[in-house]
Order: sequence, then structure tokens, then C-alpha cells
Amino acid sequence: MVRSRVAHVQAEVERLCRVLGPGALLPGERELAQTCAVSRSTVRLALADLTTRRVVERRHGAGTYARRTSPAHPLDAVSFHDDMARRGFRPATRVLWSDEVPADEELAAALEVRAGDPVVRVARLRLADDEPMAREVLHVPAAVAPGLCAHDLDGGASWYELLEVRHGRRVADGRQTAEPVLALGDDAVLLDVAPGSPAWRFVRTSRDEHGEVVERVDALVRADRYLVELPITRPRGRGH
Repeated sequence: MVRSRVAHVQAEVERLCRVLGPGALLPGERELAQTCAVSRSTVRLALADLTTRRVVERRHGAGTYARRTSPAHPLDAVSFHDDMARRGFRPATRVLWSDEVPADEELAAALEVRAGDPVVRVARLRLADDEPMAREVLHVPAAVAPGLCAHDLDGGASWYELLEVRHGRRVADGRQTAEPVLALGDDAVLLDVAPGSPAWRFVRTSRDEHGEVVERVDALVRADRYLVELPITRPRGRGH
């Protein structure tokens, strides 16, 4: 009997998700309980299951929302701007801060420059349909993009397009690591998630068509907004 009441609430919430669309704020527990003629504890059970099934998402202190489709994130040499646009999202960027620093030993090794060479850093909040998706820190050798400043990368600008059009460098390939982490402190606030929420840390080093390193990106990405796609192939000549 309890299960049938839960199923009734779930059916109503799924209907509302279809009608209102992804990202819509759904009625609160009290309203759903009245609409479905059930107790609030039954509504909570229904919403908990729908959250597990990724139909809705519950934001602490903000209510329950119809879940947006998580864009798959293939490990390709493509910019965030282009990736979101091709998936039907409206990409945007908000620059958080920028500076120029001398490369330390670790950064110099990653960028394949000399220690002490100037490196431009730009921290950005990446958004899709005005929703925070990732916090990135871009590192670019100053010699790669002379005159690069924060204003160049604000709003809807594409870094890869700017790099190619203004500086004649096209990103060809690179190497990226993906590490499961937790979003804490200021990062959780920026990404609009509860502290301790799961996230991905992507660290990418990209090269242009001549094999020269043009960037290193350290990104913290909402795990509830990204699926990571990895192509797999079966080695030839192996047994079952």
C-alpha cells in the first residue's frame, strides 16, 4: 500500500518534470502531499527514490528541481565553449581573477618552459544555461599568447578560438587526467553545491599542431553535471 502511494507521487512528479522542463523548480513537499493526498513522509520517500534515479535534484535550502540532462564529457581536445554549444547549452564564462606569475619548477615542467618564465593565469567560472558547471584555472605561457588579458576570456568568448584566430595556434591534442574529489569551501559556493559534494578534477595539458604546449588547465567540475565518456577498444590478438 505504501509502495503504491509512493509510486503515485513519483508519477505526478515525473509528469511535472515533463511539463515544466529541465531545471524547473517543482512544488514543495506540502503542496505535493496535498495534491496527491498522501503524507509528507510518503512524498519524501518518493523524492528520495527520484533523486537516486536522477530524475530530480534536491538543493539544500532551495527546493527540488527537475534534473537537467548531464552533458557527457569526452576526453577530447575541444573547448568548454564549443562542447556546451554542440550539446545545445548556452555557454558563458565569468572571470574570477587573473594575474601573471613566474613559472615554478612544477608549472615550468608541465608547460615545457624555463622556471621563472612568465605565465598568465586566469580563473574562470564556466556556466551552461546560466548554471555553474566548472571552476577552471587556465595557465598560458606569456610567449604563447602575448597580450592575453582577463577581458579576452569573459562572457561568451572561446579561448581556443581566440588562440587560433589571434595567435595562429590551433590546439591539436593533449593529455588529461580525471580524479574524483569533493567540492569544499569557496569552490562549493562557486559551483552552487553543498560542501562535500562529489566533483571531478580535470587537469589538462594541450599542444598545438607543432607539438608546443599552449595551456595547462586545472578544473573542478560538478560531478552531478558531467558524465565522462571514455572510448574502449579490445586489443587485437588477445583471448577471451
